[in-house]
Amino acid sequence: MAYAGDRINPIPWISDIEKTYIISAMDLKQIRSFLVVAELRSVSRAVDVLGISQPSISRQIQLLESELRQHLLTRTGRGVELTEAGRQFLVHAREIDRMAHQAVQTMWAFSGNPLSRVRLGMPHRIARRMTHVIMRHFQERLPDTALTVAEGLSSEMTDWLLKGRVDVALLYEPPPSTLIQVETVHREDLVLVYQPGRHRMPERMRVSSLANQSFVLPSMPNTIRALVNEAFAEAGVTLNVATEVDVVQTILETISQTELLTILPRSALTDLRGGQTLAFSELCEPTIRNRLCLALPVQTQGLKTLQEVTKLIRSLDIASLMQ
Repeated sequence: MAYAGDRINPIPWISDIEKTYIISAMDLKQIRSFLVVAELRSVSRAVDVLGISQPSISRQIQLLESELRQHLLTRTGRGVELTEAGRQFLVHAREIDRMAHQAVQTMWAFSGNPLSRVRLGMPHRIARRMTHVIMRHFQERLPDTALTVAEGLSSEMTDWLLKGRVDVALLYEPPPSTLIQVETVHREDLVLVYQPGRHRMPERMRVSSLANQSFVLPSMPNTIRALVNEAFAEAGVTLNVATEVDVVQTILETISQTELLTILPRSALTDLRGGQTLAFSELCEPTIRNRLCLALPVQTQGLKTLQEVTKLIRSLDIASLMQ
C-alpha cells in the first residue's frame, strides 16, 4: 500500500493472455479485501465487514499490489484513497468478484441446491406494514425458498449488506456505494407534526417559519434527522432540537404529551397508540421527501432467486401499504 507522495504509474496496456495470467494468480480474498477497503476508504473500518484483522487485510492488499506491480491505494491522514492504477483496477475487481459469486450460486443450483433462504432487511416501521404481504407473495412465487426478515435502522442496512447478514434490503436514503445496487421504490413527504390542543398551525408552512420552534427528533445518523438538518440549512434557519429520541413510536407519544414539534413521514401518524390523534402541516420551501430504496450487493444482482424477490417487491402497492 503506497503512502502519499509515492510515485504512481498507471496500469500499462496488457494482452488478453497476460490478463488471464494475472487473474489466475490473484486470490479472491485479495480482490474482496481491496474492494471493501476501496469502498470504505479505510483499512480499520474494513475489519468489521471482512471479519479479519487489520494486518491481515493490509497483507492481502500488499500481495495484490505485488502481483499487479502497481500501488492501488495511498494512505492519507483520513484513511486511504485510490491511486490512478487503483481506480482502473477497481472496475475489473468488481467484475471478478461478481463472476466468482455467481459461479458459486450457479453450481449450487446445478447440484440441486439453489439459494434456499433469502434474508430481507427492513426498518421496523416498514417491516410492520409490509412483512405479511411480502411473506404471502413470497410463498406463492418461491415455495421452495424460505424468507427471513431482519429489522433494524436504515443506517445499519448498508453494513448488513456488505457483511452478508442480509441478501436484500429496503432502506431509506442509502449512502452512495460502488458495491451496492440501489433503486427507489417509493417516495413520501415529511410533515410537521404537533398536538392540536397546544398548537394551531396553517395547513402549509415554509421551513423558514420554524426557526423559533423546539423539536423532538431522532439523533444522527438517522435518515429523517439528516433530511431535516439539510432542509433547515437550505432554508437558512437554525434547527432547535430540544430532545433526541430514536424510536418513531416514542416520538409520537412525546408529541402527544408536550408542546414540542416533530417532522416525520406522514404515514408515521398511524403509529400512535391509544386512539390519540395528532395534527400535521405540509412543509414547503423546501419540501422534505424521503426515498425508500431497494438495495442488494452488486455481486449478487444476477442471482435468479434474488431477481424474483426484487421483482416481487417492485410489484407491491407500497403507497397503499404505507397508509
